[in-house]
Amino acid sequence: MRTFLTILYLTLLFGPMVYAYQPREEYRQILNLEGDWKFMIGDDPKRAEPGFDDRSWETIHVPSSWENQGFHGYDGYAWYRKTFILPPDYKDASLMLFLGYIDDVDEVYVNGQKIGHKGSFPPYFFTAYNAERRYIIPAGLINFNGYNTIAVRVYDAQLDGGIMKGNIGIYQRIRDLVPDIELEGYWKFQTGDNKIWASPDYDDSQWFDILAPGLWEDQYGKHYDGFAWYRKQIMVPASFSGKRFVLMLGKIDDIDEVYINGKLVAHTGQMYDDPSRNHADSEYSRQRYYYLDENDLIPGKVNTIAVRVFDIGEGGGIYEGPLGLIELRRFVSYWRSR
Repeated sequence: MRTFLTILYLTLLFGPMVYAYQPREEYRQILNLEGDWKFMIGDDPKRAEPGFDDRSWETIHVPSSWENQGFHGYDGYAWYRKTFILPPDYKDASLMLFLGYIDDVDEVYVNGQKIGHKGSFPPYFFTAYNAERRYIIPAGLINFNGYNTIAVRVYDAQLDGGIMKGNIGIYQRIRDLVPDIELEGYWKFQTGDNKIWASPDYDDSQWFDILAPGLWEDQYGKHYDGFAWYRKQIMVPASFSGKRFVLMLGKIDDIDEVYINGKLVAHTGQMYDDPSRNHADSEYSRQRYYYLDENDLIPGKVNTIAVRVFDIGEGGGIYEGPLGLIELRRFVSYWRSR
């Protein structure tokens, strides 16, 4: 079992700055999406489809509340749509969609595929008006030979509504440590605690979909403290056979246990089944770099990662990256170069 002793050892050996290091990351805007968008009140899931006919819709400026553009006093559902073209120069780039701050709740689709959400729609409404929207655009989703469509479903409960403010555009994400297998994006999520949830055979199809990294309060629907689980299934290529990997799980608030294919492989903090015995210090601020044994992953098969989390208070969950699997040699070489 690996704990955070490896990171602690590096801290003692090289000093406190090693503890604070994390991979560098920056964002460079490649397409400004501020300006005119198609807009219509009401709700229809067909509006997410790229071929939907929006020619009869209104045109409004983004970012700004819809109340400031003629829809005075309107509360409820509405949709935004925007088409764009990206040159093939960015075919191999890591891309993100920035949509600033949306009042109150949103779901975002690119070419008909949901890529993110914040808040919760009725009947279990909660607002995420103060959460910035930055969504990863999955590899292979963009059509570099024609038009692409962004569709944003919004619900506003009261006062001003819509895509309110902030940076609006498509950004290239530049990282100096790119995982061999990306783990950012949607995971299955469930509050509560049951160790059977670590099993690769457990059926999690009825669980909530949650984006990681990201606070669960921004997506789950209420302030929640206590136990919760994340699960994700990944295909590990057969070419990974004979190699060792590091599992990067970013920062988790507060303490965690990590299972791969039902086996406990790592943890940060001491977790007890009795929640009253759990406590946390500064675990929330630590980067999770878990060194896996060669036999922890099964190459050529679907593997299941399950993360058991306990949050003491305030924000909770896998809230900051990087998330991914990286070959041990690449990981070590990167940190040597730093």
